[in-house]
Amino acid sequence: MLAVLRRHGSHRVLDVGCGNGILCRTLVDAGCTVAGTDPSPSGIECAPKLVPDGTFYELGVEADPASVPGTDFDAVVSTEVIEHLAQPALLLRFAAAKLRPGGILVLSTPYHGYLKNLLISLFGRWDFHHGPLWDGGHVKFWSRSTLTQLLLANGFQVLEFRGAGRLPFLWRSMILVGRPVGRT
Repeated sequence: MLAVLRRHGSHRVLDVGCGNGILCRTLVDAGCTVAGTDPSPSGIECAPKLVPDGTFYELGVEADPASVPGTDFDAVVSTEVIEHLAQPALLLRFAAAKLRPGGILVLSTPYHGYLKNLLISLFGRWDFHHGPLWDGGHVKFWSRSTLTQLLLANGFQVLEFRGAGRLPFLWRSMILVGRPVGRT
């Protein structure tokens, strides 16, 4: 994540789904100015303690983006959040409203590609992998193709794709970097 932000010259960052602020702390330590949003009261209560120089808002992606002042963020990051959203396009709408021209969206989510899904099937691990018997959790399962389709359908161009963790095509997560079309 840091390498992507550095490569794109991103210094002012909005973390959508910041939780308790762990990534925000890392970003501040790397020289970024951060703001974060999260619908969890407990996360937003912890985040300012961990990142006193950050600004945090208790709200989700369904909220009015104007609830977060400014439209000049170099980057909006959202790590391991989009798979929990029933309406993932709302995250893209929110991000697009907060980015400066030329700003980027950096999404990470668990990777679900053909080879990984085939191996999960061969080893009979779907029930364990998806954990349907516990409350909460993932409501969407993304491949590179489906996440790319979501970005394109919502006015973003895809700039980069990276797999993260494990072996190629068995990645734990993937990172897509996008930019709203016409906002260079």
